[in-house]
Amino acid sequence: MKPTNQAAEALRTLPSMDILLGSPGIEHFFPLIGRETVKSILTEVLDAVRRELLDGRSEKTSAETTLARALPVLERRARYSLVPVVNATGVVIHTNLGRSCLADEAAEAVLAAAKSYSTLEYNLEEGKRGRRTDHVEWLLRRVTGAEAGLAVNNNAGAVLLSLAALCQGKEVVVSRGELVEIGGSFRIPEIMAFSGVRLVEVGATNRTHLRDYERAITENTAALLKVHPSNFRMEGFVSSVPREELAALASKRGVHFIEDLGSGTLIDLSGCGLGGEPTVRDCLSQGVHLVTFSGDKMLGGPQIGGVVGRRRLVDALRTYPLHRALRVDKMTLAAFEATLRLYLRGKEEKIPTIAMLSVGKDTLKARAEALLHSLRTAFPDGRFSLTEVDDAVGGGAFPAETLSGWGVAVSLEQWGSAGRVQRLLRRSEPPVVAGARENETILHVRTLLSGDDERILAAFRSAERLTVSGEGGAGREKMERG
Repeated sequence: MKPTNQAAEALRTLPSMDILLGSPGIEHFFPLIGRETVKSILTEVLDAVRRELLDGRSEKTSAETTLARALPVLERRARYSLVPVVNATGVVIHTNLGRSCLADEAAEAVLAAAKSYSTLEYNLEEGKRGRRTDHVEWLLRRVTGAEAGLAVNNNAGAVLLSLAALCQGKEVVVSRGELVEIGGSFRIPEIMAFSGVRLVEVGATNRTHLRDYERAITENTAALLKVHPSNFRMEGFVSSVPREELAALASKRGVHFIEDLGSGTLIDLSGCGLGGEPTVRDCLSQGVHLVTFSGDKMLGGPQIGGVVGRRRLVDALRTYPLHRALRVDKMTLAAFEATLRLYLRGKEEKIPTIAMLSVGKDTLKARAEALLHSLRTAFPDGRFSLTEVDDAVGGGAFPAETLSGWGVAVSLEQWGSAGRVQRLLRRSEPPVVAGARENETILHVRTLLSGDDERILAAFRSAERLTVSGEGGAGREKMERG
């Protein structure tokens, strides 16, 4: 379609690529993302402006207005997007913020494995090829009491591998109350279908009895599957079958008994006020044949999936072709080995997740008071106060439990609403992700790491500069979105 005279006149104001590439400040981005990438971004902006001129949404443009649209995009692309943030939400295992933080020993092990060649698949004693998961298998056995152990890329992979290797083409019996959907559309029925097994549902949503399992087992049944409810709880008129009874039934009828423990724990957390959850060792001692669990949640390690249990079953998983597609990267293995060694030595308090869950309320109050004093000193015009808060475990674990904690309530009327203060803190350097309550921003101290108090002060100073310069306003945010 031929442009109208008015549109044609407007198109003549469109700057050339050479003018844009030669504009002051543009060459700054060449060494950061490459000249061709800069050119590609400018082309996209020019195309968008051209469409607006043709549609009559704009009457004219210029190099300055075009650059004003391109610069926020160039700045965003020139920065790393996966960056550290300060977690001031009080959610310990925050799925959106990277779940668990690694212990120093684990982080150092990752760096060492990443920067040099390693014994990933090499046996130094024999001078020949080794197995990559040997580095963690003996540790898994030791800390869980299992006959054998295996590591794959995550718990979903562990469940998939277990079902595919042991039950493909056969029936697997599951309680209707355990057909859960976990984050990321991970649904037990769909995983079972993908693994090639036939789902047999038993019981009701809220109550399942041993007789339900007994009636469902046929000559084509391969396993009984127990699934952790993860991020939900049912209360009231509910019942489920104890592991010991399911284990006895599975042994009597000659089928496997598999449990997806979800987040999984290696230690008893009742001392942290988090009772009622079995450890991996508990499940095995109660007769479960094979247990799968995550490494990056309650364990406080990297994203990985553990499988432990009877040797012949684990060996079947190890030799199954799908295992190779689910194998673990060297840096993940290094972090997991270091994390398991802390459990082995009884030093789990050095794991940030465990430390955050077990910290006392008096200690949290003292931390909050120290942060409060720093903020009041640095920003005397703001309103800051000590406040009690409810923290959370997160990561789909203990959804009905809250952790009593302390934090600092922030009100900066000159910066705007609590929502705007949160946005400013997220855009600051470093970014701070905080909570909110009514019209106050809440800084929960439970999830702060060493040095985060100073980082919060730096973020507030950065936010103040954005406010003074006007860059934190709605106009700037709208321009960046465009």
